[in-house]
Amino acid sequence: MVLSLFLCVLARDLRLALRHGTDTLAALLFFLLCGSLFPLALGPSPDLLHRMAPGIIWVCALLATLLPLDRMFGAELEDGSLDHLLLVGLPPALVALAKILAHWLTTGLPLLIMAAPLSLMLGGKGSDIAPLLAGLALGTPLLSLIGGMAAGLVLGARRGGVLLPLLVLPLATPVLIFGAAASDATVPGTGHGIELDWLGAFLALALPSCPLAAGSGLRAATA
Repeated sequence: MVLSLFLCVLARDLRLALRHGTDTLAALLFFLLCGSLFPLALGPSPDLLHRMAPGIIWVCALLATLLPLDRMFGAELEDGSLDHLLLVGLPPALVALAKILAHWLTTGLPLLIMAAPLSLMLGGKGSDIAPLLAGLALGTPLLSLIGGMAAGLVLGARRGGVLLPLLVLPLATPVLIFGAAASDATVPGTGHGIELDWLGAFLALALPSCPLAAGSGLRAATA
């Protein structure tokens, strides 16, 4: 029963995202445009761009993830549909988890796919792609979980759109650090296991805790 309700909420959010695909398109365009600005600022040096490519891609992915967060719960709070979602019998934490998963499928997963072309555009090599995608495969769900938690906590607050990035960016800093380190394939013989292990540990910690915190925010906003 709970699983079927969870899947219904997830399918509903995916249908809405596909019907109004501007958020996904905007995030992808922002990701590519932001990445293409760094060569203009840093200069055309291939060695410099290759060395900085993992960090550039991670910063762009973090900023692109922020774009749709304000509408993750806000639009449904305004039209009253969030109250109906919380009355269907699904715990608020699972409602939040379904919407966070929908956010990752419509934003994080497309960014993960577009990371390889952006890496090649920044002078990356074929050997750089695997560690980059491995880090992003763990890191982008983390960014969605952190973003969903923050979106739930500031839901209904005055100037919540301003508070949201101020809350997400500090919390996402460890993800950015370990993700960029895991993706850095410029140092010969450097292993990436420790950084990926840390990202996996962060994901295991965030998977239960972030939806619970977001669910508390949903309950408070609709009380």
